[in-house]
Amino acid sequence: MNTTAPKLATTPLYKLHLELGAKMVPFAGYSMPVQYPTGVLKEHNHTRTQAGLFDVSHMGQVRLSGADAAAALETLVPVDIVDLGVNCQRYAMFTNEHGGILDDLMVSNGGDHLFVVVNAACKQQDVAHLRKHLSERCKIEELSDRALLALQGPAAAAVMARLAAQTAKMIFMDTAKLTLVGVECFVSRSGYTGEDGFEISVPDAQAEELARLLLAQPEVAPIGLGARDSLRLEAGLCLYGHDMDDGTTPVEASLAWALSKARRAGGARPGGYPGADIILRQLAEGVARKRVGLLAKDRMPVREGAELVDAEGRVIGKVTSGGFGPTINGPVAMGYVDIAYATLGTALHAIVRGKPVAVEVAKTPFTPQRYFRG
Repeated sequence: MNTTAPKLATTPLYKLHLELGAKMVPFAGYSMPVQYPTGVLKEHNHTRTQAGLFDVSHMGQVRLSGADAAAALETLVPVDIVDLGVNCQRYAMFTNEHGGILDDLMVSNGGDHLFVVVNAACKQQDVAHLRKHLSERCKIEELSDRALLALQGPAAAAVMARLAAQTAKMIFMDTAKLTLVGVECFVSRSGYTGEDGFEISVPDAQAEELARLLLAQPEVAPIGLGARDSLRLEAGLCLYGHDMDDGTTPVEASLAWALSKARRAGGARPGGYPGADIILRQLAEGVARKRVGLLAKDRMPVREGAELVDAEGRVIGKVTSGGFGPTINGPVAMGYVDIAYATLGTALHAIVRGKPVAVEVAKTPFTPQRYFRG
């Protein structure tokens, strides 16, 4: 019997991470930095106050091209792709026939193509899903020769403007083709921290040069997966496979805001994607359970998997993400509760190591989002 673990993939920045003293961990089949010597807390706070550089090259990057690409992609997602403006990006989800979420993704209109970014753990199944359903309608290319860097935080705009002046004109969810370190990069003004920032798709061969250039800026520090998780949790952002999955619909996941008007009942192109009948019915009639934010009433962190109970001790939900929120200086969590308990301010208990910890249903994000909208 072969018990050797499969070899972990590495990103083009692997050697740089080691040079910077990163603690490397397995993540989605890759060896990734979970933290650097300064530690998760300082990395988190640095991103909130200055600018953090994240290696997200493990994510999947896909190009869809052909005149029919936008209409084709709409058959797999409940959002408006046909009317997505050139140099604009939109959040989307692949759904299954039950309305469950197969993955969440970002879609950008590059003019003559669509640029799609999918989650690392789902990228093989996502590319297979695209090929199975769309290969007769558009060209599908997995861009396996490109890295992806994220520069996040209030100083990100000043740093990027130094490297490419035209980034100053971009607002949240704008995209652009820009020359950085002598090569064409695809840049979006977006991210996964709740802060202003940019994501940069760069050829593998120039990824380390670009990362070093960014890290040479006085405001920028390298940030690992640990702080990436605490930042996104404070921002109330879902992590696929935890806060949503193929058994959870967008309505249950409190992502109805992402379901475009054009694809809803009475819209220009209602339905037409997997599970549309279920999702449209839930939009009209409501759901039995819903994702909510949770604030613990003492200092005890409430983590994924903890059961949520009502005043009588009945299990009415479960925590899907949880930890310490450095910005708010206290524990934060998200989870699913029966709809009767989803009202803001509802008092519940989470069972942590067999003991009840008082929690309250709270509004997300836990810390204000600071996307730059112009």
